[in-house]
Amino acid sequence: MVDGVDKTQIFRHFVIPACAGMTEQGLFYEFIMVNYQVIVLDFETTGLSPDYGDRAIEIGAVLIENNEIVDSFQSLMNPGFRINSFIESYTGISNGMVAAAPPCEIVMEEFASFIGDRPLVAHNASFDKRFLDSELKLTSRSRSNSMVCSMLASRRLYPNAPNHKLGTLVRYCDIETDGTFHRALADAQMTGHLWISMINHIKDVFGVQHVSFELMKKLTRISKAKAPSFLQKNASQQRLD
Repeated sequence: MVDGVDKTQIFRHFVIPACAGMTEQGLFYEFIMVNYQVIVLDFETTGLSPDYGDRAIEIGAVLIENNEIVDSFQSLMNPGFRINSFIESYTGISNGMVAAAPPCEIVMEEFASFIGDRPLVAHNASFDKRFLDSELKLTSRSRSNSMVCSMLASRRLYPNAPNHKLGTLVRYCDIETDGTFHRALADAQMTGHLWISMINHIKDVFGVQHVSFELMKKLTRISKAKAPSFLQKNASQQRLD
């Protein structure tokens, strides 16, 4: 719905008549892709798992629309206790920085409003998903957003990469960077550019015209060996449509 109006009705009554000559399915693909949004996020944390009492200390995210980064969110977070020297060194986030930051609960309320019901992406998403769900739970919220792991997708699209760490893939795909890693917004931005690169790769190499979030989700769930045929089949189907 857009301001109470059904998108499908807009499409059928205004888009189709204006684009005579294209199939209805093809037009629907174009209409949906123009409105395609995804949130790419990254957490910096006090440790490896909220199951051991670890908390988030920074959240960064970018909003991608029409295959471009159009908005961002970033905030340090105060977990309510001191972080250890290894985390300070690894992230560059000091105890002084988090002491001056708003509590995790306040930041997560703001972040929940930023992401809305949009689909989510993260690199090594199982890690970020645990902290996202844990921090939301502490604000009496829960996540209904679907989430895709860009690392799993990259393993299927770039099987010859030296490894599938974010920094390695940024270099492998010739993505511009200022060299900042292990800060939430910088990592979210790089993951966002990687996501865009993977979509363009699917279009250019396999001929898939419309790379939906659901297609990317399905891609991460099939074996690496079957990924090329899966994408070729989707390209063929879209041409028929």
